[in-house]
Amino acid sequence: MAFPATRMRRLRRSGLLRGMVRETELTPAHLVQPLFVELGTDQRTPIAAMPGVDRLSISHAVEEAAAVHDLGIPAVLLFGIPSHKDEQGSGAYDDEGVVQLATRAIKESLPDVVVICDVCLCEYTSHGHCGVVREDGAVDNDVTLEVLAKTAISQAAAGADAVAPSDMMDGRVGALRSQLDAEGYSETPIVAYSAKFASAFYGPFREAAESTPAFGDRRAYQMDPANADEAVREALLDVEEGADVVMVKPALPYLDVVRRVKEATRVPVAAYNVSGEYSMVKAAAAAGQLDERAAVLEALTGIRRAGADVVVTYHARDAAEWLR
Repeated sequence: MAFPATRMRRLRRSGLLRGMVRETELTPAHLVQPLFVELGTDQRTPIAAMPGVDRLSISHAVEEAAAVHDLGIPAVLLFGIPSHKDEQGSGAYDDEGVVQLATRAIKESLPDVVVICDVCLCEYTSHGHCGVVREDGAVDNDVTLEVLAKTAISQAAAGADAVAPSDMMDGRVGALRSQLDAEGYSETPIVAYSAKFASAFYGPFREAAESTPAFGDRRAYQMDPANADEAVREALLDVEEGADVVMVKPALPYLDVVRRVKEATRVPVAAYNVSGEYSMVKAAAAAGQLDERAAVLEALTGIRRAGADVVVTYHARDAAEWLR
């Protein structure tokens, strides 16, 4: 019925009414907190490009995991900064590597925390690319698959609850699934970065993880930001290869992709609210140009509304505090 019989404002009159009819729920249980863990230190090292985010020693990573768990955040996503790097990224699959050690420490202290390990080589290679580089400067897709599978197995052996390949090599989900199954880790889920775009919003992360490419860029394997049909195809291929969760990264510039991937795959979808999105809000808030709390909760709600079941975000700890 038309106005005046129909008045949409009736259910907006009070906070209680608005809460009763709210369509999208945002709780700490929907969030994942990324952690940067480094060897050779026993401290927190602030990341200049990401105010409020630190590189953590293993002991501090355990403390941070405990703090976010106490706030109701169920999971952490681990990125490692090794003590040395080489062309092959061998630190990624070292059983005594930074992520493996951090995983053991967190699971021993906090068995109920879900530990997800990023599977990629960019933090471990001297050249900063996400795979093994051939003499011609191109990343060798199929050789890289072997290294990624070794990495996932070493992480699962360390106690990882899930592995998350973020490299964007073709066939990596199938390679990880077959190797994990063969090694007795058939219960370990794969959270695939299925639609990872070659984005300008990764800049602060590369400072945090010391993973800026020494030459070239990653556009030959990460996705063109203009392509949404291709993103859906990537996600469907990953599901076919055995992905348990598919991810879209970044989140805010790609909410249409989040929605399309959710509708096409009908599997759990994660969205990564990346470092550049985080740092923009922090900078605007520091300049007094917006209300940080309101902006963060609105952004995270928007990501959920688009269809994300899980939101990976550096705002997770703050958001959980506010949601309490």
